[in-house]
Amino acid sequence: MKIAIGCDHGGISLKKIVLPILAELGHEVHDQGTDTESSVDYPLYAKAVCELVAEGKCDYGILICGTGIGMSMAANRNEKIRAALCFDLYTARMSREHNNANVLCLGARVTGPGLAEEIVRTWLTTDFAAGRHLQRIEMF
Repeated sequence: MKIAIGCDHGGISLKKIVLPILAELGHEVHDQGTDTESSVDYPLYAKAVCELVAEGKCDYGILICGTGIGMSMAANRNEKIRAALCFDLYTARMSREHNNANVLCLGARVTGPGLAEEIVRTWLTTDFAAGRHLQRIEMF
């Protein structure tokens, strides 16, 4: 799969942990930045990742900031994006299985690296259940 990833300065440390996981799983990664801890504006990175997903150039996106809240809010401004802020394995699984999320948001300051690794693995390996869930998604 093609995975777009982006972060702001608050998420750079966690992005450095997620990138090798994506490579290990065999995904093609499209890194949209940032690459430094210098202060940047998270909406720019959210937009870059979400455009790749919305245009079909990438299958999924991963966005990381300090809490994940800002990235999820910015991502969900795009009508073709269903971004989910996940903070445990249950929300990761349900966001894919029931909501068919196409962007995963993580908070580097609130989610430890080990848990984040498991969230990413769970999110990327959970299939959408469709059925009644598809009907609900089509309502918005």
